[in-house]
Amino acid sequence: MRIAVCGIIAALSLVFMMMTSLVAIGTYALPCLAGILISCIVVEYGYGWAIGVFCVTAVLSTLLAGDKEAVIYFIALFGYYPILKGAFEFKIKNRAVQYILKFAVFNVAAIGSFFVATWLLSIPTDEFTVYVPWAFLIAGNIFFLLYDYAITVFVMQYVRRLRGKIFGNFHK
Repeated sequence: MRIAVCGIIAALSLVFMMMTSLVAIGTYALPCLAGILISCIVVEYGYGWAIGVFCVTAVLSTLLAGDKEAVIYFIALFGYYPILKGAFEFKIKNRAVQYILKFAVFNVAAIGSFFVATWLLSIPTDEFTVYVPWAFLIAGNIFFLLYDYAITVFVMQYVRRLRGKIFGNFHK
């Protein structure tokens, strides 16, 4: 059952990643959706299985997705952040420390993604929506706060409304 569910979530995440070249805003939005799906695996089976789903999705996205910039964003942050978010929130009780760590992870990933996209993939800097580094980073931090909140809402709704309908008596 675990392998089947993880395979389905990995396949759905891969579908989102493959759609990145078809949807105009897909470079940013679809890796987020692909990553949010992985939070279901964290809830159902734990961090180890979720890391496996992330790795499978990352490798297959690298090979199959058309928008490599979106793949970088998925690998650098959006794919593993739902896993890391759960660990931060359950293991660290101080909310201020949680947010400091979350924003540190985001900012390192955002800056790293920018350099990987521009240097390794030779994506011209004018491809980025706004090439004002500080403005781009500030906007990214605001977006990241919304992404963090969206994961929380998704997980709460998943547990309240969908979990019983999907899994019935098959929990863990």
